[in-house]
Amino acid sequence: MGGSSDFREFIGMLDSPVLRSVAEHWDAVRGDRLMPSWSDLSTTSLSPHFSKLWGFQHQPEAEDFTGRLAGKNVLDWLGANFWGGSIKTLYAPPVFEEAYQFLSKVVTVPAAGRSSGTLFTMGEKTVAGERIALPLASDGVHGDAVLGASDYEPMAVSGPVVLVHENVKWFTL
Repeated sequence: MGGSSDFREFIGMLDSPVLRSVAEHWDAVRGDRLMPSWSDLSTTSLSPHFSKLWGFQHQPEAEDFTGRLAGKNVLDWLGANFWGGSIKTLYAPPVFEEAYQFLSKVVTVPAAGRSSGTLFTMGEKTVAGERIALPLASDGVHGDAVLGASDYEPMAVSGPVVLVHENVKWFTL
């Protein structure tokens, strides 16, 4: 699969209107390239969904990702340490491994990923919703970052965050 018209298949499997809007914007700004870059993204288009957005910059030499974009929902749960923070310090070791594998697939295949159902647990609470992860590339070809969005009903909870990837579907670009 590949190309803008095929990406409509990925967009069509999204239940959340917010995630659909983010994916449509990503697709529109990439133009005829495989992937858009951070600078292609429009704050005007994405601002209505900012609370649900998150993003990471890939650090392949360190086998890591660092926080680059954090909307209100991410900051409420992971704190200000997200910006520039390593996923190695944001998540406990087993969660880090799963997050690293998921994000790595997004940038190296490259592929758009979608998960639904349980997104994470925090303390005793399970948080359900839908999540997407879209690859970004400074040169339009080689993935080097991830733009993500998670749509769920925010709630006041506390405790350690455990990221969950349930019902994952991939769209290879």
